Amino acid sequence: MFEQGKKSAPGLMFIDEIDAVGRHRGHGMGGGHDEREQTLNQLLVEMDGFDTQEGVIIIAATNRPDVLDPALLRPGRFDRQVTVSLPDVKGREEILKVHAKKVKVAEGVDLGVLARGTPGYSGAELANVLNEAALLAARKGLKAVTMRELEEARDKVRWGKERRSMAMSEREKTSTAWHEAGHAILNVLLEHTSPLHKVTIIPRGPYLGATMYLPEGDKYSTQQKEALDLLAVTMGGRIAEEMFTNDISNGAAGDIRQATSLARKMVCEWGMSSLGMISFAEGGEHVFLARDLSRPREYSEATAQQIDAEVKRIIDEAYARAQRKLDERRTAVEVLAKALLEYETLDASHVKEILEHGEIKNPPIVEAAPPPLPPPPTDSAHQPPESIKPEFPAGGLPSPAPA
Repeated sequence: MFEQGKKSAPGLMFIDEIDAVGRHRGHGMGGGHDEREQTLNQLLVEMDGFDTQEGVIIIAATNRPDVLDPALLRPGRFDRQVTVSLPDVKGREEILKVHAKKVKVAEGVDLGVLARGTPGYSGAELANVLNEAALLAARKGLKAVTMRELEEARDKVRWGKERRSMAMSEREKTSTAWHEAGHAILNVLLEHTSPLHKVTIIPRGPYLGATMYLPEGDKYSTQQKEALDLLAVTMGGRIAEEMFTNDISNGAAGDIRQATSLARKMVCEWGMSSLGMISFAEGGEHVFLARDLSRPREYSEATAQQIDAEVKRIIDEAYARAQRKLDERRTAVEVLAKALLEYETLDASHVKEILEHGEIKNPPIVEAAPPPLPPPPTDSAHQPPESIKPEFPAGGLPSPAPA
């Protein structure tokens, strides 16, 4: 490759996923003298042989800069690092415009509105949104993609596909309705939360229900009050479920994981606890197996117990706070849960109406069920396969052995 690059100068050489051959040497679990290290050594030698007058620029990309060998990043090799973060609102709008050229979009569709409603989406996810919207429009027999299909596709990409065919018992449906009502009520009541988008008890992705919220804009940091309010919202599902069904389910498993992770970051990484501004983080977000397993922990067993106690204190306080709030608005939670059982999906405006007036003033329009699919063709070319029958001896099934 380097030989061809020199012959084709001036030019660019691009290596994607450089961490495949550029991983830190000496951190393999089974010894370091392997083909990958030999490839890395050759790469370093070839890059040293490049002169500034060669007219060849080498570019590489990776999602794991933390595992790269330091020799790759020294001046004279890859001496400039460019971090490519997720697109901001203007970038998302431009990306959507590029992908919208391949799709027939109806008049009145504002991609700027969609860009504002997709914070945190990557370029690939935005392309997927337009692709899913086109498929939805085709299924409905529309000639162009409207804003409604785009919003539905956005929800599908972020939270998963609706699974309306999933058969849930009435008991599970009721438990899910109370659970999501607890999340939604707290999301609206608490001050430092992202605005509620919608709440549904239609199974979506791996979840039986979902309370969806969208940030008002791009977020690059988390404030302590936001983290504490998010913890309280996360607790709301389990509290409401127990409050009205007098029982609990495993539906809060994802909430518990999310709350534990957030509380531990507050204590160990963000200095938002009584332990003060000390970092107890054990490595970065990604784990580099051999290096991180061999690295000793940098704090004592007594400190580890303090960390566990602080995490528990923060979660317990958030739970108690959420319980007080839901006790105060018990009637609203009940009305919302019953409305969810009736309508299945409600927007943020409906939740606010319940909190302000005790009922939904403008109920959602329930769409008519789609017409049934036509029966499959029965011509000889499309005959269903015959069922496979097991072959037994002429005497029929063998007699059962005596007990």
